[in-house]
Amino acid sequence: MTQTTLLQYEAPWPVHALDWCKSTAPGQQSRPRSAFRLGIASFSEDYRNRIAIVGLQDERVLVEDDYTDYPDFVTLVEANHGYPATNLQWQPASASGFSWTGKAPAAELLATTGDALRVWEYFGDAPAASSAYVGRQPTGGGHRLTLKTALSGQSKVQSQSTGPPLTSFSWNEKAPSLVVTSSIDTTCTVWNIDTSTAITQLIAHDREVYDVAWLPGSTDIFVSVGADGSLRAFDLRSLEHSTILYETPAPKSGPPAASASSRLPTSPLLRIAFNPADSNYMSTFHMDGQDVQILDMRSPGQPVIELRGHRAQVNAMGWSTTDRPTLATAGDDCQVLLWDLATYTQTATSPRTANSRLNSPRPDVKKRVVNDPIMAYSASSEVTNLAWSPQIPGMTMNTGHSTAPGEWLAIASGKSIKALKV
Repeated sequence: MTQTTLLQYEAPWPVHALDWCKSTAPGQQSRPRSAFRLGIASFSEDYRNRIAIVGLQDERVLVEDDYTDYPDFVTLVEANHGYPATNLQWQPASASGFSWTGKAPAAELLATTGDALRVWEYFGDAPAASSAYVGRQPTGGGHRLTLKTALSGQSKVQSQSTGPPLTSFSWNEKAPSLVVTSSIDTTCTVWNIDTSTAITQLIAHDREVYDVAWLPGSTDIFVSVGADGSLRAFDLRSLEHSTILYETPAPKSGPPAASASSRLPTSPLLRIAFNPADSNYMSTFHMDGQDVQILDMRSPGQPVIELRGHRAQVNAMGWSTTDRPTLATAGDDCQVLLWDLATYTQTATSPRTANSRLNSPRPDVKKRVVNDPIMAYSASSEVTNLAWSPQIPGMTMNTGHSTAPGEWLAIASGKSIKALKV
């Protein structure tokens, strides 16, 4: 009996944001299929967008070939979202052990950004015998997805009463009550979602901020990228200044400047992500860019690695959660590429710790160009987003079949979601 290496789901709408749940459902450790849940969000240019949670139809789709007539994933619950969600994330795995003031113990949290930062409570089904009806769409059973809070702060730089659109956010793993959001109004805001209050808002960039990420293991340091082409680091303990870690090179032959004060055009940076196995390293890419840059916080200023494998613009990237540094990238060339960076990112003898400040440079490192991914997957259309699962343990089913442990990678391509066993 061969194990399934590909799971599929067809959404009723184009999918943009997606995330894989970080832990099994409360009280569901004995039902390992709850490790196979995705949060997804639609993208349509109106106010009728949706978010949904999808889960495995039946554990047997992981091993049995005769289940091909049925969908692997089914919709468990969905909710209205209004404007499209620019980002969607499940609570960090650490959230289940956090002492929340206003969350039911059985609830899991999700968050989305769009016109506001929204925190959702999800209640999964009780362990009922619902999976006996193979092939029948679940009717929602005990699944509930309800809006807990919507946070939309007053902008430092704009005067309208509603907050400006949010482009992304990062959920702190060490202190899961902390979320930092990025906005088109040049600001980043740090929120305490447990008390629904803004801790601080700062003007982070000269133009729109497109993405933001907490330094793994830190509750003080985060980085952001934006339309001004810079990657900046901020420390909540000293907010009077930021550290520019990287700026995109100005075009060699740009149009002449209209005035001395106008900035040269730079290529916006769209996404930023830390390598969880070694937080000295992070990845980013440019708007309309085909290459991915890997930066080392100890030698800021230029990339230490450049990944060149895509033949059209890159849309998404994500690091696996294993100790071996593996980065997945996806783009408009319908390709998902996996890069093993272990040989290029040897940890230095004095790695920066999460508590140290941003001042431990190391000598300049020559940039390495990497052209050969370790795996390539071709989708049927442009791949707009991806999300890694955590390491999922092997499971033994009551049929006697068992599955091997490992990670899965979910990719969104139009209305299709495919989960690949890596």
